[in-house]
Amino acid sequence: MPWKETDAMKQRTEFVLRAFKTDNFRALCREYGISPKTGYKWRERFIQEGLSGMEELSRRPKSSPAGLSEAVVCEMIRIKQKHLAWGPRKVRNIYARVHGQTPSESSFKRVFERAGYTQRRRLRRREEAGRLQSGRKAQAPNEVWTVDFKGWWYGVNGGRCEPLTVRDEFSRYVLELRAMPDARTQTVRESFEKLFERHGLPEAIRSDNGAPFANTRAVLGLTRLSAWWVALGIDLERGRPGCPQDNGAHERLHLDIRKELQGPGLGEQEAVLEQWRRTFNEERPHEALNMLTPAEVYCASRRRFEGTPEDLSYAHMQSRKVGLQGQIRWTDQPVFISRAVVGWSIGLEPIGASERWNVWFGRLLLGQMEPSTSSFEPTTTGVGAPAAS
Repeated sequence: MPWKETDAMKQRTEFVLRAFKTDNFRALCREYGISPKTGYKWRERFIQEGLSGMEELSRRPKSSPAGLSEAVVCEMIRIKQKHLAWGPRKVRNIYARVHGQTPSESSFKRVFERAGYTQRRRLRRREEAGRLQSGRKAQAPNEVWTVDFKGWWYGVNGGRCEPLTVRDEFSRYVLELRAMPDARTQTVRESFEKLFERHGLPEAIRSDNGAPFANTRAVLGLTRLSAWWVALGIDLERGRPGCPQDNGAHERLHLDIRKELQGPGLGEQEAVLEQWRRTFNEERPHEALNMLTPAEVYCASRRRFEGTPEDLSYAHMQSRKVGLQGQIRWTDQPVFISRAVVGWSIGLEPIGASERWNVWFGRLLLGQMEPSTSSFEPTTTGVGAPAAS
């Protein structure tokens, strides 16, 4: 049973005085109807504070937003106004970086709620989504870059603005945020050449199944752009058609862009996009990074970009160069492979004692060729041991 309500302080004082004399502390606690944990608490409080420590402490919080100074509240609101899409935790982190000591996260939440900046969200049950079979979760910078085009909007001059976004999966670092004049292969390739020159080469690039990154009607979805990536030694990863959750973190980046940039006169200007990218990388803390910024985590790749190779070579294989129509010649017969690899050599590897041959493009197994019928059967996975040298 707890302390009697009639004279709790007197009972506690009596208890702690007896506690210093008894040889059986637990028996004394049972006599007063309290647990040993409670008994030790009151004995320690008596040692630290004397008789005043026997009073029941108020459960009221020691501080609250109402008790914050006007200067503190104004600074909290100032940071929030600068970053309207950021939550209390990120704003508090920025406050701490500038001022050192900071109010609690709950204080930031209450201040923002009272100022009308936040609203309680309704939670929606989400159905569990499948995961990519070939997808990897990056464990270090430059293991996986993700790429997509942000949905378009009308810019300041009434024209369409559809930025290209490239992001390092591990560090969340936004490598590219640029309004492109078009989505043609050559235009996007030039942008990636500049990225590779600045940051080096990633191990893999993940995209959706749209142009110019993929072609659902081609073998392994290859396009001229993605074939170029493969020629540089970059693995390809793709989300499932109609499943944006397979690249969910990149979609989350697009949501931030939509909230903070999308609108007439905002995101079409290159300087505005670049300033947003720098703020996202260098100022915005991320919970998944232990409240570090992407710029504090990202570093350039050790795989330097040395230009596009003239061609690919294959160890212990025959090779054929793919002609302008996407075909190779085999015993004077044309065999169609893919227009995506025009101008590149493919590797031909005999399969045991059979008459069939594996067809490789870099480290991608494109399929198998049947020379007797001059036919090519594409694979659906592209899985195989590295074949290029």
